[in-house]
Amino acid sequence: MINSLKKRQRPRFIDNIYRSDIKVGRFLSVLVLFGISYGLYRGVQDNYLAEIIHITPFERGIVEFFREMPGLLLILILALMYRFADSKIFKIGVAIMAGGLTGLLLTSTSPLLMTKIFVVIFMVLFSTGEHIIMPVRTTIAMDLAKHEKAGASLGIANSISQLGNITGFLFVTVIFLILGKMGFNRTDIFGYRIVFAMAAALITTAALVASALKETTLKSERRRFYFAKKFRKFYMLEIFYGARKQIFLTFAPYVLILQYGADPSIMSALYAVCACFGMIFSPLIGRIIDKLGYKVVMVADTLILIVVCLLYGFAHRLFPIEIAFIVVCVNFVLDSIISIASMASNIYVKSVASNQEEVTATLSTGISVNHIISIFIALMGGWIWKVTGIETLFTLSAALGLINSIYAMTIKKEEEHKEG
Repeated sequence: MINSLKKRQRPRFIDNIYRSDIKVGRFLSVLVLFGISYGLYRGVQDNYLAEIIHITPFERGIVEFFREMPGLLLILILALMYRFADSKIFKIGVAIMAGGLTGLLLTSTSPLLMTKIFVVIFMVLFSTGEHIIMPVRTTIAMDLAKHEKAGASLGIANSISQLGNITGFLFVTVIFLILGKMGFNRTDIFGYRIVFAMAAALITTAALVASALKETTLKSERRRFYFAKKFRKFYMLEIFYGARKQIFLTFAPYVLILQYGADPSIMSALYAVCACFGMIFSPLIGRIIDKLGYKVVMVADTLILIVVCLLYGFAHRLFPIEIAFIVVCVNFVLDSIISIASMASNIYVKSVASNQEEVTATLSTGISVNHIISIFIALMGGWIWKVTGIETLFTLSAALGLINSIYAMTIKKEEEHKEG
């Protein structure tokens, strides 16, 4: 009778997807808290670096070099924890992120050089925890699901995380709009302290909730780099994707902040819009890939990217500043939408691979490959901006997009793989 009442307390869709012997609410609660915390942090990160810590575009590349290093070293980090179950690694990752945000909250703003060093250290700490939980969050979500419900479980986990991010972004927008009405300057650290305090409190709560998660024996296969000749074009695509991702992740927000004066309320609102469009367009683009094929989407994606690059670099020369700002904001959202099309390369891998294990190993290696190029692109991009300006930086990005399109045209269609 008691067990029956407990089961009825769970929503029907939860019972349909997740195993009855686990308390999935704890895991989903961690995702909600994590999502909101991440949205708060990401919503102010670039403005904090540019306007409070006075990180120049060149220094921004250096910061990103170190921030992306945990992604490059992820295989080694996970190898050190080979004895741990995925649930324990998940708990460790969330706790490390909490330490990073707490450090940012407590960092003083003087002397400036020491502040910059400590900010980079705590950003790298946060990034380390973020990268640690990326793979195990997926495996845990699938492990908690009933047989043949793993996809639905992943969908719920991703949606909850996205909704959390959107909530965090909107909190930032509201906080800075209210502070602006109260007369606080956008370069006043007070607003950032509030956001970091909220983010640190939420992620610390997430770490405490995660510590109560049931320990499992689930251990994902943690393979080393996997290279096979038949995937050479995928590896090359990942190099292009890593370069493209890093240029926009690192420098597109700086264009809005330094070139057009976007404050935290505008940046966080843009991130929220991007997340909303991501939720809407992800399934749509997935269906387009199924209908038209991955090759068509790869080529179209990078052709649109060329226009996006040129608008980032030259909008301020083509339009009055007010119009240029709107154009670049729309461009920012469009950029986030077309980045979803990168899933086409995953479908390409699946069409070439012999089995699911090969797919997993190849995609994992692809992440490491794009991180290798990412950290160097961050350094080069900052230097190019400093020496020649944003026009050259984004013109070179457009050239990369053109080369990517031409290269994508050489990839075989799915039917040709099957025939081969």
